[in-house]
Amino acid sequence: MPTKTVKIAAMACCYNRVKKTETFLQTLTSQRLPEGYELDIFILDDQSPDGTGKFVKQNYPQVDLVEGSGSLFWAGGMRMLWTHVLTKGHYDFYLLLNDDVKLFDNALTDLIDAYNQAPNKDNIIIGSVLNPDHTKITYGGRRLTSNYKGNSILLTPDGTGLQECDLGNANIMLVDQATVSKIGILSDRYIHSFADFDYTLNAKRHGSKVWVAPKYLGSCDYDHGKPWSSAKSLKKRIEYMRSPKGIESRSYLRYIRKFFPFQYPEAFLKLWLKTLVPSVYDKYKKD
Repeated sequence: MPTKTVKIAAMACCYNRVKKTETFLQTLTSQRLPEGYELDIFILDDQSPDGTGKFVKQNYPQVDLVEGSGSLFWAGGMRMLWTHVLTKGHYDFYLLLNDDVKLFDNALTDLIDAYNQAPNKDNIIIGSVLNPDHTKITYGGRRLTSNYKGNSILLTPDGTGLQECDLGNANIMLVDQATVSKIGILSDRYIHSFADFDYTLNAKRHGSKVWVAPKYLGSCDYDHGKPWSSAKSLKKRIEYMRSPKGIESRSYLRYIRKFFPFQYPEAFLKLWLKTLVPSVYDKYKKD
């Protein structure tokens, strides 16, 4: 048991999916923490048209609700929320969550236990999540298979111990204060995606360790990698390539340039090949 109260700030952004946010908050607020731990919950609602913010305010008065500008997307929203949390006093841990995650019973206890297994401090713990019918892993920690290209594999929790990884999704991500003291919060060079991958790789560059928790901690639909259709007009394909909810090409190329610079020319060419002549790209991929 800790000799003093250990404070955790749980943070999530929400936008226009009130039912998923409701389920998420039900599973988060029902978590039991080990003795000596305390959880504060912070939610940013980016002006959801469906009244998500109003729902949270009325039904979860214990939640610190922050109102966004309406155009923040995930990375921008999490930066604004994390900055707000840092004004609220000292926290020992910062727990990044997605509001479409349904946490399993004892998820936070398992996450804390995982952190306490780490051999030293300066750690990030990634929680893996399954699809809703619990048949397939959707998000979690990844291990690089190529430091040149940035290719990686998704690690499967083994149920027994920590596995070191290189980058991770922030669907469930526990960051300790020591890491935040070294590298701060999420980079401001990303709009929606890639900020979590950047954060974990940057933490490793500065001496922190990133681990996959031994157990699955929740469920969440896989909502990346939507099918790319060569039947779309060129204008629509370019819009999709640049869109924060599409490929988000500018953020992707910034990420590649920062961590895998030798891969940058190939990544740039692939983006435009896929956009301009997708049929040729599909053939290139198969070859």
